[in-house]
Amino acid sequence: MVFLGFGKYVRADRIYALDPLTGEERGGGRRTRVWVEGIPDPIVASRTERTILADMGVRADSVAPLVSDALALAERIVDDAERGRVDLADLARRARKLLEASTRREQEADQLF
Repeated sequence: MVFLGFGKYVRADRIYALDPLTGEERGGGRRTRVWVEGIPDPIVASRTERTILADMGVRADSVAPLVSDALALAERIVDDAERGRVDLADLARRARKLLEASTRREQEADQLF
């Protein structure tokens, strides 16, 4: 069972799509549309798609760690901005680290042997 928030649970094997809410749709505990087999309309979850996937046993960072790190940074920026407490030095440090990691991975991919 996967907890979606608002007291809602669904079976993990019945979830077939996750659609993150953006813009004005997002907020007030609304984070993700969850499409469940047998239910015609999506369920609005108060949890992010990454959290739901983690509860389902899918680890995004094991599939694409760089993408996972970038999404985590983007979520942090949005959360900090919404709270009105943006630490630019910290965000710059994190972004620089992420960019350096992407450059290292590109260089490693170019080297076959």
